[in-house]
Amino acid sequence: MLFWRLRRSEWVVFAYFGYTSVLALTLPLRPPIPAVTVTLNLAVLAGYALLISAHGLRGNALLGVLRDLFPLPLMLLGYRQMGWFAPSYHTYHWEQIWVVWDRTLLRQWGLHGAVELLGPVLPGLLEICYSLVYAIVPFSVAMLFVCNRRERLDAFYFTALIGVFVAYAQFPFWPSEPPRAVFPNQDFPSYNTIFRKFNWWLLGGFGIHTSVFPSAHVSGAFSAALAILRLLPEKKWLGRSLLALAAAIATSTVYGRYHYAADAAAGFAIALFAEALGRLTYRTWRA
Repeated sequence: MLFWRLRRSEWVVFAYFGYTSVLALTLPLRPPIPAVTVTLNLAVLAGYALLISAHGLRGNALLGVLRDLFPLPLMLLGYRQMGWFAPSYHTYHWEQIWVVWDRTLLRQWGLHGAVELLGPVLPGLLEICYSLVYAIVPFSVAMLFVCNRRERLDAFYFTALIGVFVAYAQFPFWPSEPPRAVFPNQDFPSYNTIFRKFNWWLLGGFGIHTSVFPSAHVSGAFSAALAILRLLPEKKWLGRSLLALAAAIATSTVYGRYHYAADAAAGFAIALFAEALGRLTYRTWRA
């Protein structure tokens, strides 16, 4: 049976897209979004099930690689699909609360001034780090291949997918827009670097308007970093480097006004939850 062939991380995928199918049928969405969501999910999961079955029966090397890489586009699909669940309008209730905490952090506690202490250098670096969030999971998967640790890929995906999907799953219940949109030109960075312009262009074309809470940027970055730190103990420099990058991403989300500090804190909490589940579910490899 197919269920016996599923890896634990694949259970996470099937559970998440099953959840979004139910969500599409219960939320007050305009047609044809519910039908399109359910149909697409069924098609994707059917294709995934076919790939898993074919690989289990034939053990073909190419099918194995395709199976190992299949979760990557599904993470992107999960994000884009949440955009379909955006409300018709926002009340900005949560944003008015969260921005007060941000101003305390940025102005009273000095985060804004600390980042800009060396002029545009650190703001530019933070913007670069922010754009690298999209590469963390694919890069981590590539490193597991390069280090000949494909047997640990399922454990990595389990933590990374939970970190991302648990954040996505909450979006419809925290309708909100980013501070850069709700509070234009307020508390913005003093330096509009070329890297910041790139991030604005990217978010302008590919961003969604469902929610910014929790931050999937933060949860995804920390989940991947913590998983690599645990699963590649022989390459501790790699896990530590990814942790430093995740910390820079979390800082950039708030300083750059892409997220509220509450979003980043919730994203970090989700990453800790995902890593705890990963440790409970899989044994720890030793160098």
